[in-house]
Amino acid sequence: MAAILIAEDEPRIAAFVSKGLTANGFSTVVVDNGVDAAALARDDEFALLILDLGLPGKNGMSVLAEIRQRGERMPVLILTARGEIDATIAGFETGADDYMTKPFRFEELLARVRARLRGDRFEEPTLLRAGDIVLDLRTRRVTSAGRTVELTAREFALAETFLRHPDQVLSRQQLLSAVWGYDFDPGSNVVDVYVRYLRRKLGASVIETIRNMGYRLPVGTPPE
Repeated sequence: MAAILIAEDEPRIAAFVSKGLTANGFSTVVVDNGVDAAALARDDEFALLILDLGLPGKNGMSVLAEIRQRGERMPVLILTARGEIDATIAGFETGADDYMTKPFRFEELLARVRARLRGDRFEEPTLLRAGDIVLDLRTRRVTSAGRTVELTAREFALAETFLRHPDQVLSRQQLLSAVWGYDFDPGSNVVDVYVRYLRRKLGASVIETIRNMGYRLPVGTPPE
């Protein structure tokens, strides 16, 4: 089980990332300041560091510089607010491996974490398939039974989540978290609305409603 250090001072984001990674088989440690992050970020303890730039005590850039100077080689994924692009570029020059802009979807974060932990041995698949549905993550094209289907960015993200978890029951909260990120309203019915949109475009039987539990994309079920 790979251990991941999360350096994030906003409790809601830290909990969102930690819970999601734990649910996907990783162990996590969360720190809320740069001093602790720099002290704990060691290759013999952690496989990867998720690093917020705006940490108190010692900012993320200083943490990154310190751990690289002492020879730590773990991948570092920077979390950055919009408008901090200059700092992000500086992060790459200091030794960062990747970055994500807040707010972000957990599914994208997870894919980036897995890609960094795999190193150069594997590439993240660019095609996702379930039954007659094919999503091309590189071109953002979707086909259903051979015909091209136009999806909005949010519809594509929801379809991607289902295709990454075929035949698995996903609760509304899981879908909110994966597609709308940590900044979602738990009482919203937006998931139900977008599931209707996908059914309208991909076929009414593509996504099943599992009463009192959520939704599922059955493997091999053709669209109507």
